[in-house]
Amino acid sequence: MMGFAITDEFLGTFVPILVYWIYSGMYICLGSMDKYRLHSKIDEDEKNLVTKSAVVKGVLLQQTLQAIIAVILFKITGNDADAATAQPSSVLLLARQFIIAMLVIDTWQYFIHRYMHLNKFLYKHIHSQHHRLIVPYAYGALYNHPLEGLLLDTIGGALSFLFSGMSPRTAIFFFSFATIKTVDDHCGLWLPGNPFHIFFSNNSAYHDVHHQLYGSKYNFSQPFFVMWDRILGTYLPYSLEKRANGGFETRPIKVSKDE
Repeated sequence: MMGFAITDEFLGTFVPILVYWIYSGMYICLGSMDKYRLHSKIDEDEKNLVTKSAVVKGVLLQQTLQAIIAVILFKITGNDADAATAQPSSVLLLARQFIIAMLVIDTWQYFIHRYMHLNKFLYKHIHSQHHRLIVPYAYGALYNHPLEGLLLDTIGGALSFLFSGMSPRTAIFFFSFATIKTVDDHCGLWLPGNPFHIFFSNNSAYHDVHHQLYGSKYNFSQPFFVMWDRILGTYLPYSLEKRANGGFETRPIKVSKDE
C-alpha cells in the first residue's frame, strides 16, 4: 500500500494557507478591542460593500487556485532532493534569498497594483472587488478578483521564488512570513509593540490610507517596503490620531491639489 509523503513542496503550498486562517483568527479575537481599531465596528459593518461570507468564499477560491499553480510550479522547478543538494544552508544565504524575494514581490506588486488603479477598465472589473472593503479586516486580506490574485499574488510569488533561488523548504518560511505580513497590513488594528509596525513603514495604518477615498491614488506599495511610493511620488504622509470614542484614525497630512 502506497503511503502519502509530506514533502517540502506540499508544506510550502499549504502551510501559508493554514497560517492565513490561524493568524486572521487571532485578529478576529482582538478586533473586539475598540481601543486598538483604526475604524469602529459600526463602520466595518456599514461601510463595507461585501458580506463577510462572500469574502470567505472569495479567499478560499483564490487559495485553491494558488495551491494548484504552486504544485505545478514546484513540479517544474525540481524536487526536495535537488534543492537540498544544490543549496547548502546558511543564515547569510537565507537572508539574501529573503531580501531578494521581498524586493522582487514588492516591485511586481507595486507596478501591477498601480496600473490597476490607473486603468479604468481593470479597476472597474477587477481591482474594485478588493476595494469593496473600505474598512479592511484580517481575513479579507486576500479578497481579490481571481485574475488579480493570479497576477499579483501567484505570479508575484512565483517570480520571487524563482529570482531568489530559494528551495521549497525556504519557501515554506518565506511565504508564511509574507502571508502574516499581508494579513497584518489588512487587520484594521494598531497594536502596541507590534513588530510589523516597528520595523516596517508599510503597515496596517499605511495600507488603511490606501483603502480610503482620499488615499486611493497613493500608497500602492505592498507588502513590505514603501520605496516605490517614495521614488515615484505616490507616497501620502499621514498622522495617526486617537478617536474621541476610542481607537485610532489615519488622517492625510497633505493631498496634491490636482488629485
